[in-house]
Amino acid sequence: MGGYDALSASLIEQAGGEVVYMSGSSVSTSTHGAPDVGLTTLTEMVDRARQMVNAVDVPVFCDADTGYGNPLNVVRTVEEYESAGVAGIHLEDQTFPKKCGHFDEKRLVPTEEMVQKIQAAADARRDDDFVVIARTDARAVTGFEDALERSHEYVDAGADVLFFEAPRSEDELRRVADTFDGTVPLLANMTEGGKTPLYTAEEFERFGYDVVLYPATGFKAAAKALRDVYREIAETGTQRGVMDDLVTWEGRNEITGLNDIVALERRYATDTSDGSE
Repeated sequence: MGGYDALSASLIEQAGGEVVYMSGSSVSTSTHGAPDVGLTTLTEMVDRARQMVNAVDVPVFCDADTGYGNPLNVVRTVEEYESAGVAGIHLEDQTFPKKCGHFDEKRLVPTEEMVQKIQAAADARRDDDFVVIARTDARAVTGFEDALERSHEYVDAGADVLFFEAPRSEDELRRVADTFDGTVPLLANMTEGGKTPLYTAEEFERFGYDVVLYPATGFKAAAKALRDVYREIAETGTQRGVMDDLVTWEGRNEITGLNDIVALERRYATDTSDGSE
């Protein structure tokens, strides 16, 4: 499940999520209030990743867009994300600045350039457990067959996981899985309103996939809730009409772990006042 800040990461973990995904689209929109079109910088993304990592005990892996430049930039990208404590990143074969994988009018870098980026990412990591995920957006640009050819090249270059973006049917999903036949873990992306039909995690497992992303579902839910609540207050001058849509006072404290903070205060805080002014 995709998050975009420390609170959403914590809620994913509380819901039972075993891994947290930092959604580039959600971070971009929450940072700039703008669409996912490559406006967010490496520094902004890494700062947010560090906050999310510090909020949870489960692994966090992150959208690293195009690596923010050429293979040398990818080296720095890996170093920065790894220093933030993330478990891995995915890199995509779009030109910079990129667009959301389900937007139209994307452009690709040559296959050779993406291969170099994957090699640079694999070489730059200090921990062999840091996961390098290769994403191809070629399906929507140059077609399914070219996307398959690129995928082979990326896996051969050292990608640990393959992210074949935006297949358009169950048949295409199965063809990808059959082509690689368990030789590399496969990741599927479930974006509401995107190019790929919605399937369940169990269905993806039957197709032959290992990871399913729900990248921006939480963000979209939060955005709708915020919009509805703010409109209600603006129109009526009170929040009374949306009280049932709000987490309670006690619920908020439970989510944020207030009782743990109070316990620490009682354990360590000392009243040093002597009554003087």
